[in-house]
Amino acid sequence: MAETVQASPSKLTLFLRDYGWCYVFILVPILVFLLFTFIPVIYAFIMSFQQYHVMGSTFIGLENYQTMVQDEIFWRSMRNTFVFTIATVPVSVGITLVLAVLIFPRGKKVQTFFKASLYLPTVASGVTMALVWFWIYDPTNMGLLNMILSFIGMENTMWLGSRSTALFSLILMSWLTGHGAGIILYLAALGGIPKSLYEAADIDHASGWSQFKNITMPLLKPTTLYLLVMGIIGSFQVFMSIYLMTQGGPNFATTTIAYLIYVHAFEYYQFGLAAAESFALGIVIILASVFQFKLMSSDVEF
Repeated sequence: MAETVQASPSKLTLFLRDYGWCYVFILVPILVFLLFTFIPVIYAFIMSFQQYHVMGSTFIGLENYQTMVQDEIFWRSMRNTFVFTIATVPVSVGITLVLAVLIFPRGKKVQTFFKASLYLPTVASGVTMALVWFWIYDPTNMGLLNMILSFIGMENTMWLGSRSTALFSLILMSWLTGHGAGIILYLAALGGIPKSLYEAADIDHASGWSQFKNITMPLLKPTTLYLLVMGIIGSFQVFMSIYLMTQGGPNFATTTIAYLIYVHAFEYYQFGLAAAESFALGIVIILASVFQFKLMSSDVEF
């Protein structure tokens, strides 16, 4: 009697048997991503070629993009965004690095205290932080900054109401807030540097600066790259502080591209134009991120 030959299971069957449950577990996050990120992005891209109406949209081709590039306010908002990003990100990362290096040699209890103290503003609501700084910049003597300057004989300044100081005031706010998460990342990276490298440098009589430049900085490069890329992405999308503190004024001095997108979409209901500006912002962010990776990631291991 002939023996029955059983067909061996296919590679797909074996794959699903071994790894099928993995995909079941990540099915919900994938669906959330598709429903709330991927599909809205595709719909926004289509909308950028339309004149949007609630009861029906009209296809107008590249008209929204033509309106965007011909709008002086758009280019001014892009310039403000670039100035804000270039002025805030490198300085903020530098301050974060210096604070982390100063905290790291301390004991664990001291480190824990500074971690908690510096991370607390990050946990606080962005609205709360903006309101606190709005009080600091109050143009009367009730404002903390003007109160301090009055002690040395300086007159009150309209920090948020003058074109010459409004954008700098927002930059100063960014310099002095939001370092907690970066400090924790830097402290973790500093803890991963082998002490033997510093011991060898001490034997060679290397100075503290030489050790920092040749050991600490190169080994912190992945963390620095991450903070720079995330900082640039966040700065290009700065919105909350501008919405709450200046509304883009005075005379568009603090209007950024993210705030301009909000104005066109939810004040003027020009959703097609806002979608076009959103994709222009997305392209700028992608190019800036790629530039950062090309510039700094040549000898970084991920």
